[in-house]
Amino acid sequence: MIHTGRHFLQIPGPTNVPHRVQRAMAQPVIDHRSAEFAELAAEVLEGLRPVFQTSGPVLLYPSSGSGAWEAAIVNTLSPGDRVLMFETGHFSQSWRQVAEAFGLKVEYVPGNWRRGVLPADVESRLAADVGHTFKAVMVIHNETSTGVTSRIPQIREVMNRLRHPALLMVDTISSLASIDFRHDEWEVDVTICGSQKGLMLPPGLSFLAISQRALSANKTARFPKSYWDWEPMLRLNRSGFFPYTPPTTLLYGLREALQMLREEGLPNVFRRHRRHADAARAAVRGWGLEIVCEEPLEFSSTTTAVFMPEGHDADRLRAIILENFDMSLGAGLSKLAGKVFRIGHLGSFNDLMLAGTLSGIEMGLRLAGVPHKQGGVMDALLLLAPAGAPTGATASQIAESAQSVG
Repeated sequence: MIHTGRHFLQIPGPTNVPHRVQRAMAQPVIDHRSAEFAELAAEVLEGLRPVFQTSGPVLLYPSSGSGAWEAAIVNTLSPGDRVLMFETGHFSQSWRQVAEAFGLKVEYVPGNWRRGVLPADVESRLAADVGHTFKAVMVIHNETSTGVTSRIPQIREVMNRLRHPALLMVDTISSLASIDFRHDEWEVDVTICGSQKGLMLPPGLSFLAISQRALSANKTARFPKSYWDWEPMLRLNRSGFFPYTPPTTLLYGLREALQMLREEGLPNVFRRHRRHADAARAAVRGWGLEIVCEEPLEFSSTTTAVFMPEGHDADRLRAIILENFDMSLGAGLSKLAGKVFRIGHLGSFNDLMLAGTLSGIEMGLRLAGVPHKQGGVMDALLLLAPAGAPTGATASQIAESAQSVG
């Protein structure tokens, strides 16, 4: 089929890159040892701090988020260290595999892939660790494979109450700049992120926000390291440079993306993502389908994962939607493969893009012969533009009004 119009990229990342960011990246490469480059680097490194909600350093690596996982491990831990991790989905498994590849002793708490990290599980494991043998607690904030967001403040509260000295490491790859995350206030020691989701960039950059406790741990960490070593990065970043050739054009794009986030304001960004997630879930319920996340307090604002009815293949549905409507939805991963499709609603996204996304899904359900109720899209539209909204009200005013009623 020949497609016209634009492709709908509604996977949970990489997300749509705004035209402003694309244009910013289309600049000539400059000398990465020049004063002009140092000014660019200093601007983006400083601009990242408010996004992480930290006053501490933020490091930037040319890599995917997996590289940031490695950097967190080799700069704070040592071979044979014991760490605590939790099974929340595909990406918690991936981080576990990285940790075990480095020889860390991983205690992996089983989960059902429908819940986030349970504070009670954190408490029972850490309370039993009277010798403080756990050196790190490692958590996926927003599990992209399931659409479940773990509650980081409650995890930190348990750690503080037990006075356990383990480092708290959090993966925010699919939550930063989309879901409220507070590195300093929640006393996170290492926060990991990637460029291709809420930060609205192509893949290729990873980030780490690090606490003073993490910097102290770095002094005794015994893993060999070169590319991922924090020390030369921190030292050269102070003057706006890097220990190796940096991705200049991605930094141009990052500068523009940070400007866009400042213009909208982070509270408004978080509110917009919650609103779109609420509307997506309203559509799913309207279709009579089941949401993977089973705890409303843990609903993701960036991804909605949806179970297919018994006997129907999610990948077949995705293929029909791609062929007929030129829209990509996220696949089910690992043990959810073929059972789940995922709707990405994050990054540079608005009401009409969501309405088009949900319309494509509803038409696809019909073409694929998937049992469902009609009208899920209308349920979402009624949430986005409810009857009785004040004349001339903006989307943010409607969202505020709906929250006050709720």
